[in-house]
Amino acid sequence: MISFEDLYCVLTAVVPLYFTMFLAYASVKWWKIFSPDQCAGINRFVAIFAVPLLSFEFISRINPYKMDLLFIAADGVSKVLVLLVLFSWAKFSKRGSLDWAITIFSVSTLPNTLVMGIPLLKSMYGDDKESIMIQAVVLQCIIWYTLLLFLFEYREAKTLILDKLKKSCASNTNGRSEESIGGNQKILSGSYDNEDEVVNVVLPTPSNPQMLQNVNKVAPDSRRFKPVVAAAVEDGKEVHLFIWGCGCCSSEGVCEQSVQVCTREDENKNRVAGRTGEEDQKAVHLEQSKIPSSVSSEMLGQILKMVQFKLLRNPNSYASILGLGWALASCRWGIKKPQILENSVTILSNAGLGMAMFSLGLFMALQPKIIACGKKLAAYGMLARFVAGPAVMAVAAIAVGLRGTILRVSIVQAALPQGIVPFVFAREYNLHPDMLSTAVIFGMIVSLPITILYYILLGL
Repeated sequence: MISFEDLYCVLTAVVPLYFTMFLAYASVKWWKIFSPDQCAGINRFVAIFAVPLLSFEFISRINPYKMDLLFIAADGVSKVLVLLVLFSWAKFSKRGSLDWAITIFSVSTLPNTLVMGIPLLKSMYGDDKESIMIQAVVLQCIIWYTLLLFLFEYREAKTLILDKLKKSCASNTNGRSEESIGGNQKILSGSYDNEDEVVNVVLPTPSNPQMLQNVNKVAPDSRRFKPVVAAAVEDGKEVHLFIWGCGCCSSEGVCEQSVQVCTREDENKNRVAGRTGEEDQKAVHLEQSKIPSSVSSEMLGQILKMVQFKLLRNPNSYASILGLGWALASCRWGIKKPQILENSVTILSNAGLGMAMFSLGLFMALQPKIIACGKKLAAYGMLARFVAGPAVMAVAAIAVGLRGTILRVSIVQAALPQGIVPFVFAREYNLHPDMLSTAVIFGMIVSLPITILYYILLGL
């Protein structure tokens, strides 16, 4: 059973993080020390420097040749199952989306094993289980944080390419609309490239209806005459008379003429405008139909190239590879890091978790309320973190053959609070950082009684 000393050991690991977070919160909310741009810069420092060096430090210290393969398999199977369910939901459900699939994956499968897991599970199951927790941290850094970065970059590249495609289609549609409007204006003004003349005569509205009927004659049906859309009679104050003059006659004046009173030009204009609007709408729908609802093979190639370029520039990609390479070499041939390199890495890696919590406090201070994502989403996040995650882990662990203490350790480890690093990434890529921040804050508050409850129930 957990003793008071064990609880004190857990609190010594957790309370300093809350102190750092409170200090950052107060520096923005009350003391006004940092601006929003400065807060974003601090989070970028954490994402680009502190987190990669922290990952390198932990990975480089493990012994890859003495890892628990069954535990690794259970951890991998549980996360793959969650990914399959979430991606199927995003693909086939109307309510599904890649954005929420990434966020739910972070909340349900990436616990804070480093800060709370190691001291808490050592207190519950003994010092020999510390190596299991370190292995879980290393797996997160090497595989799952790298996959998370890939998903973030994929989402960003896909959004960028689709936005460019939509803007291109919108510009093409606008160009055609302008041409159509210009053509209609040409029709309305009566400017035709032919030899016939159209003379517009404006007269006061005749008071005698019979005179109006005599004037309202229709132009003769001749191929020489082309139709002209008439002008409007504004409030019945004036009459627009269009006189067609045949250009084929050699005599002066008008050999054949017709007078038409144009009293319905508003209707004609509306009719023309309606046709123009319908044509524009059809063009827009046609262009939008050309935008693929799903990613084609050509677009996928462009997205993957962009993602590859971004990942090659991200230090987190190199931290995992270099850390694992150093661990393999040092355990194989007994090579130790030079003291200069050791101190250079340690000085920033030690600040990694503290700076991550400081960034979390800054983000909280910039929000209008403590529960930034709302109570409903916060409740869903807690269910995903403390119910769904351990349940999937239990199924995967039993499926791969874990039994006894290792099985209980894997389930309790999955019930730990939300990891801090996924919040740093979520804020860097601006994908639901409000939900991740709420999961981290309240997860750390309720995690201790929840993990103790899991410990008691699994020990029955």
